[in-house]
Amino acid sequence: MSDWDFMRLALAQAAQAAAAGEVPVGAVLVYQGQVIATGRNAPIGDQDPTAHAEMLALRAGAAALGNYRLEDCELFVTLEPCAMCSGAMLHARLKRVVFGASDPKTGAAGSVLNLFGSAQLNHQTQVQGGVLAEECGAALQNFFRQRRAVQREETRAAHPLRDDALRSPDAAFEGLPGYPWQPNYLADLPSLAGLRMHYLDEGPSEAGLTYLCLHGNPAWSYLYRKMMPVFLEAGHRVVAPDMTGFGKSDKPKKDNFHSFDGHRQNLLELVERLDLRNIVLVVQDWGGLLGLTLPMAAPERYRGLLVMNTTLATGEQPLSAGFLAWREMCARNPEFDVGRLFSRGNPQMNAAECAAYNAPFPDKGHRAALRAFPPLVPEFADSPGAAVSRQARAFWRDQWQGQTLMAVGAQDPVLGLPVMRELQALIRGCPEPLIVESAGHFVQEHGEPIARQAVGFFGQA
Repeated sequence: MSDWDFMRLALAQAAQAAAAGEVPVGAVLVYQGQVIATGRNAPIGDQDPTAHAEMLALRAGAAALGNYRLEDCELFVTLEPCAMCSGAMLHARLKRVVFGASDPKTGAAGSVLNLFGSAQLNHQTQVQGGVLAEECGAALQNFFRQRRAVQREETRAAHPLRDDALRSPDAAFEGLPGYPWQPNYLADLPSLAGLRMHYLDEGPSEAGLTYLCLHGNPAWSYLYRKMMPVFLEAGHRVVAPDMTGFGKSDKPKKDNFHSFDGHRQNLLELVERLDLRNIVLVVQDWGGLLGLTLPMAAPERYRGLLVMNTTLATGEQPLSAGFLAWREMCARNPEFDVGRLFSRGNPQMNAAECAAYNAPFPDKGHRAALRAFPPLVPEFADSPGAAVSRQARAFWRDQWQGQTLMAVGAQDPVLGLPVMRELQALIRGCPEPLIVESAGHFVQEHGEPIARQAVGFFGQA
């Protein structure tokens, strides 16, 4: 029999694992051309973290031969082995290991590390990858696709949709470039009254810092896809919510649902509900209009501020000509193309990235927040949100104890450098801003170097 024949036997074991609800990985152990043992993933069923397909095949093979040394044996497995299994294979003195699909997350045969290539070890096992890789990879992809579909249905059943709201179809978010993270939902915040709010929550809960990333209008959490990997790589936690009406959160049908105080309360409750601490608040646009009013409510939770192209709207100064032009454009063109808006200011973005910003808004009914937000910016001293913004100004000027880093997209005609200089002057201890000359309003689209500077600046709590 050939390597391909043995790998097909391993694929049959993987199919049995999938049928049992396990990740579909299968293995066969061959001694002098004959199969002497098989294994399929069973950590869930056996309640055993070591019950990987390879480990089970090795155990069965050692029992069959009456020897824990398997020097004349070859192991065929559908997925690149992890560090645990690779160590067992080397300890067993396997002659050869053949795997199908590579594992870019935990593979220890070359993808993440290569235990088999370590000259310091006293035994070297031959390793070969890529045998029936497409079929092996497809088995895994199909399994996880089906599991995500089940999870989506369970989530929908757990959080029924209100009659006065809409939900963007899940299919609209499939395969978005640079956005691999799993969704999380809350529907029990008092201010949501049963609406479902989406948020990303990545990284260890016990991390030194939690980066709370708040988007603006007409964006959503996709905006932070270039910054999140940097924060996560440094070992931090990242929480990035979609405000109600945006992203994967539920979308009330009526424009008048939206209010400054209502959205602020959503965010205050989210911070409390998730018990976020050691927060670095990351804000831009409406993420700042709202987010800059949060820390004064619980200053002990916050350690840092990363502020980009935003302002505090206190109602004491006339709104800028640039903002008034934006508000007028939104009123005249309520169905404007969000992706096209991003492409005009960010020529480095590809078509798929631009299209991703349209994903939450497939039709007019899903766009109430986009219509409602421009008129919500506090314009006068008695406008909703103006008083709390003035309280926040006093907090940042007189009481803020944390570190602040400011980054400014210099090409922003609405909330560019002049506006940010004013904000810098009122935030206690705010140093000179990082100016990104090529960036416009959505400076996060140039966010990777900003995030790297933030990691070095804020360090660990």
